[in-house]
Amino acid sequence: MANKTVILTTLNSAWASPGSVIDLFINSFRHGVRTSSLLRHLVIVTFDWKAYKRCVKIHPYCFALVTKDLDFSQEKRFLTSGYLEMMWKRLDFLQLVLEKGYSFVFTDADIMWFRNPFPYFYPEGDFQIACDHYVGNATDLRNIANGGFNYVKSNEQSIEFYKFWYSSRLRYPGYHDQDVFNFIKHDPYITDICLTIKFLSTMYFGGICEPSRDLNKVCTMHANCCIGLQSKLHDLRILMEDWRNYMSMSPSLKTFGALSWRVPQNCRCDAASGLNLMIFF
Repeated sequence: MANKTVILTTLNSAWASPGSVIDLFINSFRHGVRTSSLLRHLVIVTFDWKAYKRCVKIHPYCFALVTKDLDFSQEKRFLTSGYLEMMWKRLDFLQLVLEKGYSFVFTDADIMWFRNPFPYFYPEGDFQIACDHYVGNATDLRNIANGGFNYVKSNEQSIEFYKFWYSSRLRYPGYHDQDVFNFIKHDPYITDICLTIKFLSTMYFGGICEPSRDLNKVCTMHANCCIGLQSKLHDLRILMEDWRNYMSMSPSLKTFGALSWRVPQNCRCDAASGLNLMIFF
């Protein structure tokens, strides 16, 4: 974009097959409110060559981030060693993006974009992140962050923070980047580097964990608290059906709020266990 902001998502071949997650992701932009033009600023970062070959068939901006001796092509189940390696590789890459002077919105591919989110970001936040659970205040550290969606401005504070975040994986072995963030957000070093953190309300940036209740306000919906590709696909497809039904309604019915999400369904048990896990942390 004009202010050197780019939208980034990551993809491996498990999510890249026709009719899978990446197709739903791109279609959400095409059916959202003021989102189709944002596809011009989306770069899909692929973890394997099969995903890259699929990407170039469906989108003009693809970047191959291939790591020698590591195979990221298969589905990585939550908290397996392959999953953890992929998440930390992603974080390391995002730090490089910031160092090159680019701000970014990072979005998991299992997030549906229904409205342009940029008007709903805070103008003063260096690092803004979505939540699995939002307590009602954008600066309250009790918010349970979700690393699958964040808006980060490229500056000295954010670059130093990403270095600190990545290095903290050694302090918390066996945890993924999202858990480590929820640990280190309390660290005095965050204050020392003058990083401004803002947590994004689930009213606008919702998910399976805590759905956005008002379709007149929702920007994104994430298939979080949901383990397994097939469960995610099932509920994401229902999300898209619900959104299309909402968009076909008359303005008066939209204002009345006559429609609500039909999810979680297959993700229901995962959502409950995910919230229990987050409360523990």
